Order: sequence, then structure tokens, then C-alpha cells
Amino acid sequence: MAIYGYVRVSTRDQNEDRQMIALQQLSVPEKNIYIDKQSGKDFERPMYKKMMRRLKPDDLLYVKSIDRLGRNYEEIQNQWRILTKEKKVDIVVIDMPLLDTRRGKDLMGTFLSDIVLQVLSFVAENERTNIKQRQAEGIAAAKAKGVRFGRPPAPLPANFHSVYQRWKEGEITGLAAAKECGMPMSTFRYRAKIYENAKLL
Repeated sequence: MAIYGYVRVSTRDQNEDRQMIALQQLSVPEKNIYIDKQSGKDFERPMYKKMMRRLKPDDLLYVKSIDRLGRNYEEIQNQWRILTKEKKVDIVVIDMPLLDTRRGKDLMGTFLSDIVLQVLSFVAENERTNIKQRQAEGIAAAKAKGVRFGRPPAPLPANFHSVYQRWKEGEITGLAAAKECGMPMSTFRYRAKIYENAKLL
């Protein structure tokens, strides 16, 4: 029997130390710890796939919490089935002692484990949905207050005002104006509209 550990953080900026410490305390060999630094929305993760190829029947897999395995309710259920039924490995979710497939191999134990898994998988996905909703609401509220997202526009060229005036008075075409300002026609028209609106305020 080999012992493995799986660690996942959502971004490269997040720290995996908490998960690593938990696995090291359980004497999981460092060479058997697989770390992915990406979202848990699906299981298309390089290190997870690599670990899956190495797992053999009766091996033991530790994860710190169910949301480290994934955040999609159906996919967590599916992966749990593949790991326990097809790969025939045992899984221990450290933060949830009831999710330990080494215990209760009888019908009642399996039944309880399946119920707990379903509840926790649902909670993980529900939290993911709530986070996305809170982000969307936060962005909408910020936009309503006038907060702008994305890169700030480049400063207007020094000659923009005079070129704009000549274009507005029909002395030069839009194409000529854009060329004088060193920008594409579409950009010139876009910046001219913003400039015009700013003058009206």
C-alpha cells in the first residue's frame, strides 16, 4: 500500500503550506504529494491526472478538505466513484473524519459516507456559486459608483484638442484626424466621443 496526498490552491499566489503541513503530520512521503495551482471547477489538472495514473488498488489518498478535491458537485461525486470503485483506493478527507473509506466497509458505513459526501459536495459547489455571485454584485456596485475596470486609457496626444477642433469644424476628415493623432480611426472616434462628453460636464 502506498500513501499519497493531493493539494490544490486556486491561484499561483495562494499558499499551500496549511495543506502540506497536514499531510506531513500524517507521514505522507513528499514524493507522493501532488500539487495543482488552478481552479477546482473541473478535474483537467496536470498533477491530479499524473497522480491518478500512479494510484493502485489499496493505496491511500489524503486530501485536507473536500473542496481541495474539487468544487463541482457532480464531478466530485464522479471522481469519488472512480477512485473508490474503479481504482479501488481508500480516501481520507482530513477535515471530515466521517469521510474515511477505510472505516465502515459494510453497507451502513458506505451509506453514511455517501450521504456525507453528497452534502459536502453540494456545500462546496454552493459556496463556489455564492462567491461568483458576490463578485458579480461587487463589480456591478463598483461600476454604479463610477469605478472603472480594465487598463486605464492612454493619455491623449498633445495635438488632440486642435485636431479635434479642426475635425469638428469640417476642416479635415476623420481619417486625416486619426492619422495626425497616430491612432486608428475607430480609436479616434471613441476618444473624441469621450472628450466631447467630458466638455459637456
